[in-house]
Amino acid sequence: MKSMITKFSFLLAIGSLVFETAPAGTLDPPGPPAPTMVTLQQIYDKLGAPADVARTGQTGCWDGAGTPISCAGTGQDGALVKGVSVSPRFTDNADGTVKDNLTGLIWLKNAGCVGAQTWTNALSNSNTLASGACSLTDGSVAGAWRLPNVKELQSLIDFGHSNRALPGGHPFSMVQSVSYWSSTTVASSTARAWNVNLYDGVVDVSFKTNSTFWVWPVRGGQ
Repeated sequence: MKSMITKFSFLLAIGSLVFETAPAGTLDPPGPPAPTMVTLQQIYDKLGAPADVARTGQTGCWDGAGTPISCAGTGQDGALVKGVSVSPRFTDNADGTVKDNLTGLIWLKNAGCVGAQTWTNALSNSNTLASGACSLTDGSVAGAWRLPNVKELQSLIDFGHSNRALPGGHPFSMVQSVSYWSSTTVASSTARAWNVNLYDGVVDVSFKTNSTFWVWPVRGGQ
């Protein structure tokens, strides 16, 4: 009986200590609940969802000698047609610009206006382009436009076409069947930059100061 009384007294003492030392209001929440809304991008980031890859535009198939063949069972690009597409691919904004509905990029409609330049001049002329030049009436100011990177330039290529390897029915004008500069430097040879040939979509590298290629400014993008 004495032992039980002792334990009971001890528990009462502990309880008294807790109530005496506990600060007032500890049962109240420390603050408002954290936001529970999340964006779609946050969900993608959590899931690690890959970015969509565009279709190449190729629907034909060929054998090793280049002779056209049936695509059935070949496993070629033209048979599988993997990737995403949108329709319509482009929207002519009627202000000298064209929106690519697949990438969201805004391109200068007249792909021949800036002409052929060295790489340094291609960068400068793209950066200073503004409304009033090249039939632009979009209200853009200097600094809004830029020279596209090599991936952006490649995104225009349709490998189902040549001698202007662009999607059929595109609204662009003055597209040259030659190489266009990108803003991307070659990592292994920094005196050179990447360029994309609009004849067939071939990607190549050239010296920045010794080569003159055409310029196709773009704006927007992530």
